[in-house]
Amino acid sequence: MNTNKMSEEFKHNRRRFLGTMTMAMAATQIGVFRSADAQSSQTGSADVPAIKPGTNTSFDSLKQIDAGLLNIGYAEAGPADGPPVILLHGWPYDIYSYVDVAPLLASAGYRVIVPYLRGYGTTRFLSSETLRNGQPSVVALDTIALMDALKIKKAIIGGFDWGGRSVDIIAALWPERCKAIVSVSGYLIASPAANKLPLPPKAEYQWWYQYYFATERGALGYDKYRHDFGKLIWQIASPKWDFDDATFDRTAASFNNPDHVAIVIHNYRYRLGLAEGESQYNDLENKINEGPVITVPAITLEGDANGAPHYPNDTPYRKKFSGKYEYRVITGGIGHNLPQEAPQAFARAIIDVDGF
Repeated sequence: MNTNKMSEEFKHNRRRFLGTMTMAMAATQIGVFRSADAQSSQTGSADVPAIKPGTNTSFDSLKQIDAGLLNIGYAEAGPADGPPVILLHGWPYDIYSYVDVAPLLASAGYRVIVPYLRGYGTTRFLSSETLRNGQPSVVALDTIALMDALKIKKAIIGGFDWGGRSVDIIAALWPERCKAIVSVSGYLIASPAANKLPLPPKAEYQWWYQYYFATERGALGYDKYRHDFGKLIWQIASPKWDFDDATFDRTAASFNNPDHVAIVIHNYRYRLGLAEGESQYNDLENKINEGPVITVPAITLEGDANGAPHYPNDTPYRKKFSGKYEYRVITGGIGHNLPQEAPQAFARAIIDVDGF
């Protein structure tokens, strides 16, 4: 199908400050964990079919490709010549966060790519000598490498948690590769220097697992209990999400990746300034540390039952988006893993931002 013709068809079819600055500061230090299963507070055209979360339990197509430092495993759905959409997961989640979103977008004509991040699922390092690096710039750069490998010049990119941070970084540092973005919990770019600032005890309590990971006991504990750990985070982050064991187990299998623990521990230690990054990425990290403005069209989403630290609304980060922008709250007991809990709302945001 001709891409320009498809674009015209899409255009035709789309149409809490209750918190404190403590929470705003806290939210700059970590991705928000939320689960959702409801509708957006925004009104819009009924361009996405209603779907019950958990309707799908697998992807039709799983592939592998060498990209940059990795051999990346990814799910793909939709026509090969459709407008590309790349969807990025977080921790402790995986590609199944988008198992219901992908077919919705595919049915609308999009080519949907959902990669396993480094340290998850079937993604592997090409060399045993490569540092198992989890610093934010590198995790974001993996997506650029994937786009290059797939010969995708520009895509709509969406994500939450680690994926939301990567989405923001990609849009800020490589805007020419982003047609538009959907970012759960808004602007998640923060520097290690900012992350070192102390917070009041109530706010610090939210980051317990980061402090745990800062210790060798924590690293050993996560290695031994990663599955139990992941389920606990899901429960805390999405207190109203009634997921079953089968749903969690599908995702938890991706934590068996041989590099998973090293990547997770390095990511959180680096963000607290407790681990070094690699010098070849210093220029990228310096740009990130400046808190760059995002110029591409953007929709930011937040669930109404987020159990993890998050911005109470978009006031603290609104000025970080200089292009066409919209903020949506997804209601109905939605937590951090918003695309899996509210797939219809997430898919609609992707389609809507494509029309900006």
